Parts: sequence; C-alpha cells; structure tokens
Amino acid sequence: MDWASLSAFVAVADRGGFSAAAEQLHLTQPAVSKRIAQLEQDLDVRLFDRLGRQVVLTEAGRLLLPRARQMLAEADAARRALQDLGHDIGGRLSLATSHHIGLHRLPALLRRFTALHPRVALDIRFMDSEQAYAQVLGGDAELAVTTLGPTEPPLVATPVWDDPLRFVVAPDHPLARMAKVTLADIAAHPAVLPDPGTFTHRIIAQTFARRGLSLQLRLTTNYMETIKMLVSVGLAWSALPQTMLDTQVQVLPVQGAQLSRQLGYVVHGGRTLSRAAQAFVALLRGDS
Repeated sequence: MDWASLSAFVAVADRGGFSAAAEQLHLTQPAVSKRIAQLEQDLDVRLFDRLGRQVVLTEAGRLLLPRARQMLAEADAARRALQDLGHDIGGRLSLATSHHIGLHRLPALLRRFTALHPRVALDIRFMDSEQAYAQVLGGDAELAVTTLGPTEPPLVATPVWDDPLRFVVAPDHPLARMAKVTLADIAAHPAVLPDPGTFTHRIIAQTFARRGLSLQLRLTTNYMETIKMLVSVGLAWSALPQTMLDTQVQVLPVQGAQLSRQLGYVVHGGRTLSRAAQAFVALLRGDS
C-alpha cells in the first residue's frame, strides 16, 4: 500500500468515478485504475463495485475511506514538518474561514502574518462555518477560523473573540419607532437570517424558542453583508454582529435578550500542526 494508491482511492471515492478522479489527479484513467487494482491486491479486498460507468464503495471501501484520509493528512503534515526543519517557516498553510471573519477579523492579522513569514503559501478558502469544521475533520484544511459551534473530538475549538449580536432594522421600520422592544414584538415581523443549519441561526432561533416564540422567515442567506443590505432597505429585521453596525441600520432596544456568539479557531486534535499553522495560531492568541 503506497500513498499514490491511497490518493487515487480517495479521489475515486470523492468524485464518484475513475475519469473524474483521473482529471483531478492529472493522470490517465488507466493509471488510476491500475493504482486502485494494486491497492485492492495489496489489501486483498474489493474496494469498489463497478456499476456501468458508476462506482460505489463496498463495505471494505467505506471502512477504509476515513482512515485513508487521515493517513494522507498525516503524510502531508510530515512532509511540511520536514520541509520546515532547520529553515525559516515556509510551506503551505490551508486555512478555511467564513466571509464575515475574512472581512472583519482577519485582514490585519493576515497582513502581519505574511510580513513575518513571507515563505508561507497561504491557501485561504471561504465557506460556511459548518463546512469549515468538515474541512478540518477530513484533512482538507489544517486550520479553520470560524464561528464556533458544538465541537466533538477529534476536533478542538479555541475561542478567540466574543462576537455580540444586535437586533437591527431599517431606520424607517415600524419597530424603529418603539422606545422599548420585546422579543414578542420582533417575532411579529418577518426576519432575514442565515440558513437554518448554521450555528448563528440556531443561536437566534433558540433565543426565541425559550420564550415560546417562533420566527417568520422572509428568506435566508449566509452572506452577512447581503443580510445587512436587505435589512437596510426595510425588508426584514435581523441580528448582526456589532462589527457591522453603522447608520444603514438601527439597533433595537430589546429588553432582556442578549445574543452572542464566539469566534475562534478549530484544529484536529489527532494531528500535529505544521510550523506555519502554529505561527498563525500564535498570532490569533496574541502570543507573538
């Protein structure tokens, strides 16, 4: 069993076919087929069932897939560590983050990191926080800087910033004219929020549910800047991070309801961070 065969196996499983895997790996289809056949021979099991042009994982293939991902991630970490040994910090750092954090929290930190470590090649991927968790779990990203949600081993989450949320409306919204606003008042109007599966949506929805209130969703989108625009033109209310507040929206004086979320970084507790990732984490934590 070798790394090339494992890489081919994961590519075929992810892409659902030999041709697509060959395109991803920049190989010919026969070369991918040969690597899979060699892996099946080495392990003495069949990893895929061939159904015409489609391939599906066998029971043995499903068992191997997460282990193969972990082995490839460990091999990549080992290569990075050896490349960095005895030199200035270099190599590649794969970082998953949300658009909101990328716009409002990371610019100064990224500027400082690139100045301190110019040899590091940053691979920054913007996505929802829940997807960033999955990227770290699967070994596709070494580090995620994201909204923190429920975290289970082997993932480890470390808070860095408290991120208060404020209920907001357009300055000419009916709620904006009220001196005191309750959650029941807000629930009587349509909302625009992140998608229901997101950590932020759950925080907001649970706040209302604890009072026996349900939300009227006009629409959902995971782009906070889009949510702010829709609020500013009067289509709905929302809850925005304090870092986004300006004269385009008006904060509601809500009685007895505090919303907050935590932002931070997520790593895989079973993997050794590269020196580049360690340096980035040190900046996040304010250690350097």
